[in-house]
Amino acid sequence: MRPAALVTGANRGIGRGIALALAARGFDIVVNDIARTEDTEVTLAELRDKGAQAVFVEADIANSAARPKLVDSAFAALGRLDCLVNNAGVQVKVRGDMLDTTEESFDRLININLRGTFFLTQAVAKRMIAAEAGQHPRSIITISSVNAFVVSINRPEYCMSKTALSMMTKLFSVRLADHGIACYEVCPGVIRTDMTKDAAVRYDQQIADGIAPIRRWGEPEDIGRAVAMLASGDMPFSTGNALFVDGGLHMRVL
Repeated sequence: MRPAALVTGANRGIGRGIALALAARGFDIVVNDIARTEDTEVTLAELRDKGAQAVFVEADIANSAARPKLVDSAFAALGRLDCLVNNAGVQVKVRGDMLDTTEESFDRLININLRGTFFLTQAVAKRMIAAEAGQHPRSIITISSVNAFVVSINRPEYCMSKTALSMMTKLFSVRLADHGIACYEVCPGVIRTDMTKDAAVRYDQQIADGIAPIRRWGEPEDIGRAVAMLASGDMPFSTGNALFVDGGLHMRVL
């Protein structure tokens, strides 16, 4: 039996890159996003081309009523889940002075990026515990950001949501270790996606100026390879780790 993974926010971008990398490592995939679109069909087709069983489950992780249905549908579709990848999340709608941050923007970011992710992880963890451990490693992998550690004062609510996910990973890693479920955090740097295209000109210049030792954009495939390594059990004596996939952006250089 092939291992099974649920990847949230997998229609495109980093989520698609993760799903494809997992498929290349032999996983079947439940693709989740808030709506079925043309991007969904592209993702599903590419996954099937890699030999994976791929199904789509529409759900908004921020919706309390939708999360149980997502979990039930994911387990029903593939019979089990060996890996949850918490990728779904949003960026601020407007980057600007943090003194102008609104409660509406704050609540939106926290509700999706943190609250939705925490309670989905809780629900999946319970189902994983209830299921018998199979032949494959089990893991929960959360995509946070280099902004869990690097300050960006033009999007404080985003930074705080990602910092909280870092602690969430540590908490679940301790709680689930006795059940053989490893938890990891992956911290992307500047990745070429729709989420970063509005700031592409600025990032192009910062990359050229050496904001990180590796002077290039990160690609969704870079994140995918990291997640697939972790999900496949290549680090069996590790849990609670944060893996930076950021070209070295997180390092202080003198």
